[in-house]
Amino acid sequence: MRLSDLPKGANAVVEQVEDAHADDLIAQRLRDLGFVAGEQVRLVARGPVGADPLLIQIGSTRFALRRAEAARVTVREVA
Repeated sequence: MRLSDLPKGANAVVEQVEDAHADDLIAQRLRDLGFVAGEQVRLVARGPVGADPLLIQIGSTRFALRRAEAARVTVREVA
């Protein structure tokens, strides 16, 4: 499932960040921020209009991501 499709409040584990093309700077930036395989993430909140941006938590750090950016991250939901 895509991080952008994760239900609000749900926990998940990152499986991968997909590159849209060679030298994808956005995908690399996501990995630099900590979106790497095996890392636990949680969808904290969605924006009011069009559910953009998404508030994502990794550890004690929170990031606001656009839905298009979050859609690059494949996750597996955990209980």
